[in-house]
Formats: sequence, C-alpha cells, structure tokens
Amino acid sequence: MNLFSESNLSPDLLKAIGELGYEAPTEIQKQTIPFILSDTRDLIALAQTGTGKTAAFSLPILDQIDDTSRKIQFLVLCPTRELCLQITKDIKSYTKYMRNLKTTAVYGGSSIMDQIRSLKDKPQVIVGTPGRVIDLINRKALDFSEIQYLVLDEADEMLSMGFKDDLETILRETPETKHNYLFSATMSKEVERISRSYLTQPHRIAVGSINEVKKNITHEFYVVGYRQKKEALKRLIDANPNQYSILFCRTRMETQEVADFLMQNGYAADALHGDLSQAQRDTVMKKFRLKNIDILVATDVAARGLDVNSLTHVIHFSLPDDPEVFVHRSGRTGRAGKNGISMSLIKPEETRKLKQIKSVTKIDIIEKQVPSSDEIIKSQVEGVFERLFTEHEEFFTFDDSLIPDLSEFTKEQLVHQLLQLQLRDLALFYKDKKDLRSEKLSDERDSPYSRRERGRDDRGGRDRRDRRDDRGGRDDRGGRDDRYSDRPARAERGDRGGDRERGGKRRSSANMTRFFFNLGKKDNLRKMDLLDIINKATEKNRKRPDIGDIEILEKFSFFEADKDFQQEIISNLQAMKFKGKEMRAEVAG
Repeated sequence: MNLFSESNLSPDLLKAIGELGYEAPTEIQKQTIPFILSDTRDLIALAQTGTGKTAAFSLPILDQIDDTSRKIQFLVLCPTRELCLQITKDIKSYTKYMRNLKTTAVYGGSSIMDQIRSLKDKPQVIVGTPGRVIDLINRKALDFSEIQYLVLDEADEMLSMGFKDDLETILRETPETKHNYLFSATMSKEVERISRSYLTQPHRIAVGSINEVKKNITHEFYVVGYRQKKEALKRLIDANPNQYSILFCRTRMETQEVADFLMQNGYAADALHGDLSQAQRDTVMKKFRLKNIDILVATDVAARGLDVNSLTHVIHFSLPDDPEVFVHRSGRTGRAGKNGISMSLIKPEETRKLKQIKSVTKIDIIEKQVPSSDEIIKSQVEGVFERLFTEHEEFFTFDDSLIPDLSEFTKEQLVHQLLQLQLRDLALFYKDKKDLRSEKLSDERDSPYSRRERGRDDRGGRDRRDRRDDRGGRDDRGGRDDRYSDRPARAERGDRGGDRERGGKRRSSANMTRFFFNLGKKDNLRKMDLLDIINKATEKNRKRPDIGDIEILEKFSFFEADKDFQQEIISNLQAMKFKGKEMRAEVAG
C-alpha cells in the first residue's frame, strides 16, 4: 500500500483524509492498516512518537464500526488529557463524512457531569484516560460489554505513570472476544507482561529503531555551572532567533520557575505541568498552537500527546534519567522532513549521564560553547534577514510619498541604521557582558542540592525532592498534589516583588489579578494605550480599578488589576477594538 487510495478503506474515510492532505501512508500505517482490515489476531505495534500511529489504528477500525448501533464498539486508552483530546480531534476529522458515528472524550480535570451528559448521545467511540474511565464505570455511565476493538496507546507511558492496576480493572470490564491492539514506543517488561496476560498470540509490527530520530536533528550540548544555567539558556535562545520550541524540565517546580524566568525577561513563554487546571492547560496549548507563545516549558508527562509538526528546537534544561525519554523529547523537532536542533544544558557532574545516553542511543551529541555577545548579535542580524525574506504578509498600507529621500544613503548604510534600531535593546543588554565560556565553571557548591546530589547524578540517581515532585499525583485525575496545594503558582503572583497601587503605594497581591492580553509591541501597543483600554472597559463602574505592573511584550502583554474587576475586564474587552484589532484578556495561568 503506497497510497491511501490503494487501501480498502471506505470512500467516506478516503475523502476525509484526502482533504487533510493524506496521500502516502507512513511506514507504521503501511503495515498496520492492511493487518487490522484483514486479520483477526491481536497486535503489538512498536513505533516512535510522531510516526502516525493514531491514523494507523483508527482508520481501519473506524472502517469496520457499525454506525447503526448505538453501543460502544471502540475504546482507546491513553495516558494524558492532551493525548486524549488530540486523538479525539483526529478521529472526528477522519469521520467527517460518517454522519452517524459519534466520538466522546473522557478525561480527568474536566466536569464529569458534562461528560456523563455527552455519553447520553450514545457514541460508538470512546477515547479516555484510565482514571476517568474507571470513575465513569463506577458510576454506571460506561458499558463496555459490546466493545469489539480496544487500543492501548502509549502503553509504556501509561504503565510508567502507574496505571497498571487501572488498566487491568478496565480490561476486566471488556469482553474476551474483542480485538486488542497495543501501541508503544518501547517494549518494557511491564508492557510485555500486559501483552502476555491480555493479548492472544499477538502479531508484532516494529517500525524503525531508537536511532532513527537523529536523521534530521542536530544534537548539541553545553556544559555550564548551576548558577550559570539560566543565563546560558537566555543566551542560547537569543542566539537562535525565530525559534518555536519546547523546553523540557524534570519537575513541576522547575518548569514553573524556568517559565517565570523567561517571561520576566520578555520572552513569549509559558509553562505546562501537572499543577495546572485543565482550563489553564487548554489556554497554554491554545496560545502555543497559535504561536502567541513560541517557547513552551514542560514536563515530560505534560508534553505527551502534543502534536506540533513545526518545532525548530527542543531544549533539555534538565537531562532525563532514561535515554529513550531523551529520544522522545528530541523527536518532537525535525518532523515532516524538516531539520531540527536538540540542545542540552548539563552541569559538569552530568557528563557521565550524557555519555550513557550517547552510548545507548548511538546519537552523536556535539559539545558546543555558550555563545558570546558578538555571536548572539550576529545571529540576531541573520534572524532579521530570515524574517525579511520569508514573511511577506502585508499588515498595513501607507502612501509611498511618506518615504523620505534616501538617495544620500547607500543600501549598506540604510540597513545598518535599521538594524541598529531593531536590535538596540538586545545590544545594550549584552554590552560589556562577560563571556560565559571564559568564566570558570562553578563547582557543585553552587547548587543548593549539592550535598544530596554529589555522586548521585553520575549514577543516574535522583534527588529525593525530584522523585517526590515527579510522583506528585496522576495527571489524568486532574488533582494537585496536596503537598503543594498551599503554594501559589509564580505565574499567578507575577513574581514582581509585590503589586503597587497608583501613587507607589504597595498593594497586596491577594487583591490583584494578573491578566494575559493578546496584543503587544507588534500591534503598536504602549503602556498608556493599555491603561486607557482598562479604564474604558471599567468606565461604567463608579469605582476605578487599581492597576499594577504592565508588561508590553512583542506578541502579547501582561497587566495586573484589582481582582474585583476581573469579569468586567474580561467580558468588556471582547466588545472593544484597538486600531481595528479584536482584544482578549484572560487570567494568566
């Protein structure tokens, strides 16, 4: 099967995927689709993230579902809410012309009553996370007695997250006559055990190897001391302009801390981790997909299921313990035939762990030096020209007569002046900055964890706080770890050292709300403009809102205002426009 048109899929499915641009199947699709359409055996399919597994299992199963029946026939189990929503979205796009076929997603962190109401529409397809599926089984809202097809997607991740007992509970609720399909990136001992217990003489399909991810990806690493890590990160980002990247951290606390650092330094960044509510996670992902933010700081678990094909970089702020996790992370860039860059920031004591990753994965990871100030400016100049030659959209019109006589300038002089204007702030920041590569790398005493970490990282050991933070509680249940329930997120506080009322009087952060605003410098927005917008949005109120810090960034802004005006600001801004552009404010997650 070299083309989807050569398969035996129904015309409705072929029409839908044709409109999505599907022509030639990926390798996992070439092998899996014909097998599921023609064979009654169970299946174990091993393939890396981003190889098209969702279409591989869903297209042939959807082709065989009886849409005249109102019973659940097809169940997909997956580890995270993001992956659940992505699979559901894909299946709904595939069944665009199958009018009688309905799909429902069930996952933690969202209203269970809303999901129970949606189940009353009698969907034939359920996509769910284990915790929420069990909750609905216990409430008698799900009946799997007539399921014909069961898919365990990202089975290795579900088992590593501690869902083994949940999976077995769900599997016992399904008939033995169903077809079982297990999709995984790796074949761990737990995956092997599950397959032996619940699959009958399964056929195996293995596509590619752990090494294939390196084809279109350049791997780099930078050795920096603990105290230099964030400064080095800033330099790497500045030396790689126009990037669209995911930055991986090990723990939720580190993820929020790094995201706060980037936002406070003017970068379009945000955090994605298990301490966020579902609404906050959805908001962050919407901003990332729309490229309102171009750096997503995430934990490994939270990033599962993110399907973004245009990432230019993956940054490992902290190395994972498992070499295969390193491969999964890196494989999120370099997709769709494009080149990608994977960059790792490591402490001196982590060099042995990196050698282990290189040895297991056979990836050539090149050591590089943190860019100097001159190199960063050079990269930024190249970035300006890259945008100039690739972005041709007309944002506004003007009278050419407004352009003054430039005949006294050479083109070089004119470009020089424009670049000085464009890169002024960055150049002033790096002026007289020390070169990190010339500084002596700080030793383990720089780290607040030094006593616990000394001699542990090299053995792949983990700090107890990291282990505790990673366990934190199941993402798919939507709950926060009670240990951190009294710790407000830095993004909500703003980390500004306290809010101020007008007139310089300190204002309690408990009385202020931090807002995300969808316009920024590129929209010619100034602080005075934003103050005027807030005042107009609240002009019908007798009181005037106290306004705190205002940050105007390139693509969006943040501002703080009296929390009593929260709903008034959010609702009224939607009906207003700034220079012809629609405005939107929402509580910063």
